[in-house]
Order: sequence, then C-alpha cells, then structure tokens
Amino acid sequence: MEKQSSKAHTRQRILSEAARVMRETGTEGIGVAALMKRVGLTHGGFYAHFASREELVQEVLKQMFVEAGNFVPAGPVTQPAQQLNDFIDSYLSEAHRNAPAQGCPLSALVSEVAHLPQPTRQIFAEGFDTMHAALAQVLRELALPDAEALASSMLAEMVGALALARACPDAQQASQMLQRSRAALKQRALKVAA
Repeated sequence: MEKQSSKAHTRQRILSEAARVMRETGTEGIGVAALMKRVGLTHGGFYAHFASREELVQEVLKQMFVEAGNFVPAGPVTQPAQQLNDFIDSYLSEAHRNAPAQGCPLSALVSEVAHLPQPTRQIFAEGFDTMHAALAQVLRELALPDAEALASSMLAEMVGALALARACPDAQQASQMLQRSRAALKQRALKVAA
C-alpha cells in the first residue's frame, strides 16, 4: 500500500511540474528527460508512470483544467453580478498575466491545441465546456438573453485578451489591453443586467 502511495505521489509531482512547464512553454516545451531531471528522477523512471509523452500531455491537460476551477465564476450562484465582476477582474488581471505557470490553460495553450492529436483536443474542449457552463450559469442568473452565446463570446474575448497581453512586449500597452477588455466585458454584461 505504501509503495502505491509513493508511486501516486511521484506521479503527481511529475504532473505538477509538467503543468508548470506546459503553461509557460506549451506542449512542445515538455521534454521527458528535462522534465524528469526537474523533479529529481531518472529519464527511465518516466515510463513507470506514463506510457508515452502524449499520455503525459493528456494527463497534464486534465489536471490543468481541474486546477482551472480558480478561473471560473465561483458557485453556487448567489450574487451573480458580483461573481461575474470578480471573475472578469481576476481573469484579466495583471497577476494572471504575469503568472502563466499558474494560469488558465485556455489562454496558455489555445494557439497550439489545433495542432495536437484528437484525444488531446477533446480534453481541451471538455475543459472549455466546463468553464463555459459555469459562466453561462452566472449569465442566466442575471437574466441575460442568450446566455450560452454570450458566455462563448466573453470567454473568447477574455482568453484572447490575456494571450495577447502576455505576448505584448510593452507592459503599459498590455495593461491597457486588459483594462479595456475588462471595461468592455462589464459594459456588455453587467450594464445590460442592471
């Protein structure tokens, strides 16, 4: 039993480190040898936990979306306007922009997911669907028309704005981009709901 627990702990260490690397450098940034060195293990030990690098990427992506619970409106929905306001502010914050290793997998990986194998793309789609459903529920509570479509549009803008702000070499311009997106999203959703 203790050996199983130790193996599970080691696997979790590998997944956690791989998630940090993947958020910062994308799926191509995960080399098995370098990853195992980062967690203090040998390259050969990798195969005791994962059948392939592709399986690692899939498992890491699943974990990233579990952790992404921090990037969805908190539930249950009791104060929808405040939850939406807080979600927008948190997602499009300087802190989120400056910490990609702990950030949302949508903005970290959106540009490369289309090039990944179908099973991995499906995991990404399921993670998006979970975040979309949480946002749509808050929008429904605000009695906004067509909450599903609005949630899709808002997530697209938020993910895109954060990804662009991270790519922008000018910190002031990046901050302005985030601020303008926050204001536009709130104007679109919260003013209509008021």
